[in-house]
Amino acid sequence: MLIDAGLTILHRNFRARMGEIDLVARHEHSLVIAEVRMRSATHFGGPGASINWAKRQRIVRTTRHLLARYPSLQKLTVRFDALLVSGEAGPIEWIKGAFDAF
Repeated sequence: MLIDAGLTILHRNFRARMGEIDLVARHEHSLVIAEVRMRSATHFGGPGASINWAKRQRIVRTTRHLLARYPSLQKLTVRFDALLVSGEAGPIEWIKGAFDAF
């Protein structure tokens, strides 16, 4: 899906002391930080509801660490996306620019 849309995957499950980023990709002049969430039921608001304020803050801190570690990425515009999957094999909802941090 992401590759078909022209994104180049740079990292999968990038880990740092402060958190993890599911997918790091490049798309033209943007660095795409993607959080992948799956929920089998919507009792608690579905997969998007699980990306709360604290989770977003961990993603942002980890992104700052990524940018410090790889200075060549600092020239790119950062975009935070969400890939949401409902059900075991449900369709993937790709929300570009799911939240802002910079």
